[in-house]
Amino acid sequence: MTDKRLEHRLDELEMRIAFQDDVINTLSEQMATQELELRQLWEAKQLLHRQLKEVSGSNLRSEEEEIPPPHY
Repeated sequence: MTDKRLEHRLDELEMRIAFQDDVINTLSEQMATQELELRQLWEAKQLLHRQLKEVSGSNLRSEEEEIPPPHY
């Protein structure tokens, strides 16, 4: 192999590695962002779940307290 050919191949490999590093960094950042968003969504779901329990517990009668429908 000639020196020029070897140098060309080395340059191509260096470019590919640089591109792969950039892609890995971008994906890592996106994963971190998505993890943060997922945690925020989970916390919002938990809050909504607690609020729903509070509301449904105060406005609804238990099954034993419900008046049966009239029989016609």
